[in-house]
Amino acid sequence: STPLYSSAASDVYKRQIDVFAGLIGVLFLTFLLPFILIGNLIANKGSLFYYQQRVGEKGALFTIIKLRTMGSDAEKDGAVWAEKNDFRVTKFGKFLRKSRLDEIPQFLNILKGEMSLIGPRPERPEFVSDLESKIPFYAIRHIIKPGLTGWAQVMHQYANTIEDYELKVRYDLYYIKEQSFLMDFKILIK
Repeated sequence: STPLYSSAASDVYKRQIDVFAGLIGVLFLTFLLPFILIGNLIANKGSLFYYQQRVGEKGALFTIIKLRTMGSDAEKDGAVWAEKNDFRVTKFGKFLRKSRLDEIPQFLNILKGEMSLIGPRPERPEFVSDLESKIPFYAIRHIIKPGLTGWAQVMHQYANTIEDYELKVRYDLYYIKEQSFLMDFKILIK
């Protein structure tokens, strides 16, 4: 089948949807921010936001914005893959992750055009070169904008091994090949 996003007009429509979703997401964040700030002051002491370099479309680096869920010294020994029940996650951070509220600031990345609502999740540059050397076709993920969510996220659990990443890459490549408004809708429903 032919992807529906292959034409310039479809790219414009996808961007319009991203901007609309981004505005709604930022409004939602603005509404929730006072409550999250109070929770952060009580149970997550430290900065509210977390900024991290990620690899985006065509390999360009950008800074992703998230609500901080780990202790401030979580990576004092260097970059490490997060795990499902990571001991570095604070109690309030567990709530933010379980509710997915930690991801809401990424709507700012969507508004800036660095991300899309749907696409492969962006990965850290520290891990990308290793993943590219171990997983065939990994770099193809970078031909489109990364997404807040994607086919791999709704079809597979959290990845923290090469085997998990291999499976997620298959889902990402399937999405890239088959992307359409209908597929994006299915992802949003899931």
